Amino acid sequence: MSVPALRLRPAWALLKQHHRKMRRVHLRQLFAKDRDRGERFVVEDAGIYFDYSKNRINGETLQLLIQLARESGLRERIDAMFRGDKINTSEKRSVLHVALRAPRDATILHDGRNVVPEVHAVLDRMADFANRLRSGDWKGHTGRRIRNVINIGIGGSDLGPVMAYEALRHYSERSMTFRFVSNVDGTDFAEAVRDLDPGETLFIVSSKTFTTLETMTNAATARDWLLAGLEGDATAIAKHFVAVSTNAGEVAKFGIDTANMFGFWDWVGGRYSMDSAIGLSTMLAIGPDDFRAMLEGFHQMDEHFRTAPFERNLPVLMGLLSVWYNNFFGAQTVAVLPYEQYLKRFPAYLQQLTMESNGKQVTADGRAVGYDTGPIYWGEPGTNGQHSFYQLIHQGTRLIPCDFIAFARTANPLGRHQDMLLANVFAQTEALAFGKTARQVKAEGTPDWLVPHRRFEGNRPTNTILLEALTPAALGKLVALYEHSVFTQGTIWQIDSFDQWGVELGKALARRIIPELESTADPELGHDSSTNALIRRCRKLKGSG
Repeated sequence: MSVPALRLRPAWALLKQHHRKMRRVHLRQLFAKDRDRGERFVVEDAGIYFDYSKNRINGETLQLLIQLARESGLRERIDAMFRGDKINTSEKRSVLHVALRAPRDATILHDGRNVVPEVHAVLDRMADFANRLRSGDWKGHTGRRIRNVINIGIGGSDLGPVMAYEALRHYSERSMTFRFVSNVDGTDFAEAVRDLDPGETLFIVSSKTFTTLETMTNAATARDWLLAGLEGDATAIAKHFVAVSTNAGEVAKFGIDTANMFGFWDWVGGRYSMDSAIGLSTMLAIGPDDFRAMLEGFHQMDEHFRTAPFERNLPVLMGLLSVWYNNFFGAQTVAVLPYEQYLKRFPAYLQQLTMESNGKQVTADGRAVGYDTGPIYWGEPGTNGQHSFYQLIHQGTRLIPCDFIAFARTANPLGRHQDMLLANVFAQTEALAFGKTARQVKAEGTPDWLVPHRRFEGNRPTNTILLEALTPAALGKLVALYEHSVFTQGTIWQIDSFDQWGVELGKALARRIIPELESTADPELGHDSSTNALIRRCRKLKGSG
């Protein structure tokens, strides 16, 4: 078997040698040797203050990582993406989510055609619809205004809209209720509509093909619920359903007026689509002006990523640091810790963005990688996490690099709350970096037998991402920061970060099993013995077998 090119790069070999030296160096030593470290290992751009000084690196580490990026063709790869090249090789598609937030006068080509005018045409139609619905001009079938919006989607058609709604709830229209249904578990739908009036409810059905099993099952149930509440009048569907799709035939067959269908393109991956028409629920919640402010935040980070030198490029530095810990320290996870309650769904959103993108075992040309790729991303908002899993981060046996996200100002100033919140951010990164030695613990009068339990090893790496406030523009910058960091990592690992074949097999098998569970007669089963037994047991428990 041939060796992947990554392991043959000079910088890779040099980093392996360098790691043998750095793995024994403590952050206490690095800060003691360099009194200005906390100001030198910092980048501030696009409204983000990025402090990466509490990482287990020195100047040589940084130089070697940047050399690795250059040897991996990162600059050429960035240019290729913005140029519209088909860098999603397994699906032969361009990757142009950056076009979704480009200004009107930009030119971004796909197959020789500028797609930016098409993007803004959809945005303008979304804005017109949002203004009519938010003002009450758009009314439901019974003549009442819409007060409830339910987004039906799954994966990128759900995680992005949910996260954005929660993140920007401060900016949302509080006279309206917004809910999200994704799980094919009927409980998800039942709880979403339990206290709602069908005559005041609008459903957004988000599915590119309008054939996604979970989404269309929930959409059919929504249609039944609506018609049951509106005396079975099928003409009501046109006033209570809109679609985000590219399949006009299926949309019309469902009963939705195709004039209320908002499209997007195959060069937009699902997990990169929250700023496309998939974000219609976000625009309805926060309004077109704030939605465009979010897009401008995305664009600022896109331009920073496209033009900034690697030494001061926020997504590049984040991505390279992730490679450093994943491939040289063996760190299997990254904790994302937003100290902002509005970002409570941000770690869940990043799970799809990062793990669906870089959870790959072969290179873009189909060879086994021979090294670790995408780490596991997880997290919860602070300070809640401090009272649950931070014990493992501080004193566990696993190295867990952490991203701390914080904002200087809060949308809800209440006495000392924000200063206390920020104090916890800075205290946690300090504690993780420097810990507490046995000598320090003893000096506090701790009995000898208790000293090992109260000692903190430290040397746990963190990034601190500090912004002024969580605004729509700030959210766009944060999401784009992680998008491009994922891209950087995938480029180093030589993988295709924009396909997701791993989600297909289970879906295909589920379609085979559904009729076997639903059959009134005992089905002939051809699975393995475990799956056959589980199907039979479930049928028996339901009383159908």
